[in-house]
Amino acid sequence: MNAAESFLGAAPDGTRRLPASRCIDDLVQEGSELMADEVPVALAYNGITHAVMLASPLDLEDFALGFTLGERIVRHRRDVYDIEVGQSARGIVIDIRIAAGAMARLKGGRMARLGKTGCGLCGVDSLDYFEQEACLPDPRVPQPALTARRFPAAALHRAMGELAARQPLHHATGAVHAAGWADCDGRLLCVREDVGRHNSLDKLVGALARTDAALEEGFAVVTSRASFEMVQKAARAGFGLLAAISAPTALAVRMADGAGLTLAGFVRGGRHVVYSHPQRLLP
Repeated sequence: MNAAESFLGAAPDGTRRLPASRCIDDLVQEGSELMADEVPVALAYNGITHAVMLASPLDLEDFALGFTLGERIVRHRRDVYDIEVGQSARGIVIDIRIAAGAMARLKGGRMARLGKTGCGLCGVDSLDYFEQEACLPDPRVPQPALTARRFPAAALHRAMGELAARQPLHHATGAVHAAGWADCDGRLLCVREDVGRHNSLDKLVGALARTDAALEEGFAVVTSRASFEMVQKAARAGFGLLAAISAPTALAVRMADGAGLTLAGFVRGGRHVVYSHPQRLLP
C-alpha cells in the first residue's frame, strides 16, 4: 500500500489509486484518483489458450462461463466441468475444463482471439468469417421466452433506475459498464460490472447460468449502446427482452428482429424507444 492509499484508505476491489492532477480554472491540485483496473485475462480451454480479453478482475468465474456460452464454445452449461482462476506474472489465467466434443469443435475453428475492451468482433480476420459466424439467422430466442409474460413499460425504467444505484465500481471510478437482470416488475435481482460492456453482459449471463435462473420471467438492462454483439449475446443466453440506456445500431435492430428479441433503447428520463417485437411490452 502506498502513502496515498494509507491516507485515503485502500482502493476497493477492481480499482487502484494513482497520482493525478486536478485542474479547475487556474487552480492545479496534486493528489490521486481511483481508477478502474483493467487486466489481461487469458481464457484457456483444457489447457489451450483461446482468448485474451481485457477485463475488470471481478466475478471472473461468471465471466468465464458467460463468455464460453456466448461464444458458443459450448451449447450447454453441463458441458463446462470446472473453472479455475489463477494469477500469473502477466495477468490472470482462467482454465475452463469442457467436454471433449466441445473441445474438438473448438480446435476445428479459429484458436486465437484478442479482445480489446470496447471491441465488437475481436479477432475476426475476414469478411467471410463475419458472414458465416455473425450474420447467420442464429440465434433465436427460445420458445419459453417468446411466449412468456409481457412486461409493463414502467418496469424498464425501474430496473434502469435501480441499476444506476447498484454500480459501486462505476461510482468509485466513472469508468465501467453494468448489466443487470430484473424480474417482471423491474426489481433488479443480479448486477455485474466491467470495464467492457460485452464483458459485463458475459458476467451476467454466467451468473444467471450458475443459478439456473428462469430467464423467461425477467429481462436484461445495460448501461451502454446496444451493438449487434450485445443483442447476439442476449439472444443466445435466452433473454426475451434487452433494454439499453443508449442507442442500438441498425445491425443490432435487424438481428433482434430476426432473433425474436424485444430491443428497447434510450431507456432514461421516463422515455424509451422500442425497435423490435413490441408485443412483449405493455403500455
